[in-house]
Amino acid sequence: MATLVLDNGAGSAKIGFTTDSEPKIIPNCVTKAKNVRTRIFIGDQIDECKDLSSLYYLLPFQKGFLVNWEIEKQVWDHMFSKDVCQVDFNETTVVVTEPFFNFPSVGEAINEVIFEEYQFQALHRTQAPCLTCYKHQTDKETSGSLFGTLVIDSGYSFSHIVPFYKNKPIKEAIIRVNVGGKILTNHLKEVISYRQLMVMDETYVINQMKEDVCYVSTQFDIDMKIAKLKWPENTIGRDYILPDYTHIKRGYVRSPEETAKAKGDEQMIRMNNERFAIPELLFRPSDVGIQEMGISESIMHCLTLVEKELRPHLLNNIVLTGGNALLPGFQDRIFQDVRSLAGDDMDVGISTPKNPITYPWQAGCDFALDPSFPSLCVSRHEYEEHGHVACTNKFNL
Repeated sequence: MATLVLDNGAGSAKIGFTTDSEPKIIPNCVTKAKNVRTRIFIGDQIDECKDLSSLYYLLPFQKGFLVNWEIEKQVWDHMFSKDVCQVDFNETTVVVTEPFFNFPSVGEAINEVIFEEYQFQALHRTQAPCLTCYKHQTDKETSGSLFGTLVIDSGYSFSHIVPFYKNKPIKEAIIRVNVGGKILTNHLKEVISYRQLMVMDETYVINQMKEDVCYVSTQFDIDMKIAKLKWPENTIGRDYILPDYTHIKRGYVRSPEETAKAKGDEQMIRMNNERFAIPELLFRPSDVGIQEMGISESIMHCLTLVEKELRPHLLNNIVLTGGNALLPGFQDRIFQDVRSLAGDDMDVGISTPKNPITYPWQAGCDFALDPSFPSLCVSRHEYEEHGHVACTNKFNL
């Protein structure tokens, strides 16, 4: 029987069968374009849109929770169709991820949609960090402690710090930081609109710019001083050329050697201290009035909530996943902060998978091949007989 793995993130859904080598990454949204009035773009159909300026987004997730089923259903219909995965529901088991602390009503809605609308053969619901921990423990390459793992999943809506003991999450010690990629993009839009050019409608373009230009600083104050200097002493400033969708399809960073003048009709945004000040919100959310701890502080706070004997194992076995782990300097910064906050007698070990975005999906594929997997699923027959109780009893949510 085929098994489909759906890592249903708020920013992008990663979907594919266990037989696939890589998942398809589908934006988890429906998009409307300013210049195409006649159609909406579902998920990755946005690639067919010629002009990506001033896109209007309809998102199924708000603040990390699945609240708009009409939109999610359109995205799922697209993903399960022959355009993406060609799913035969009666013959397919599906693994779906959801966030920690999900509302029971949202979980029940997932059960209903999977079994009643689509009529999948069987379902297993879990969280992405649980899959990450499973794969991290079973990978031959990672010689971490089999005793405890600390998974940091920093995605679109929020960042989770999840400690595991013998592959089970320690629920009372899980910490959520309500800062993710969405807040970084929105803050970057505000800063640029205030300082240079009105870009409040250009979410798509500014998100690309964040991915291309931003990095996490390991020496914030020194970088700030460099950013105040004039060129050529200022080694941080970069010119980002915006796309015009006739000649330039995607924005790009101009090399530092080129002069700071736009050529011809090019629209340019000068990125200076924004390059590192924006990702800094992951570590200091209070800079923009979000009254929470940053990721590094949260890691240390998380360790105070677990047994003392477990702390060295967790510190020495930290795994980073999620889109924000792709920011240059992210791992170095966490290592530097945690090293300075942890005791001298403790070792700190941090690893980032090759692709932190698809790692939980690949972990889901490995997990689906585990001999114990069928016993952890709820079949459609069990669901029809016992309803949501069957799911509540079986899934460790």
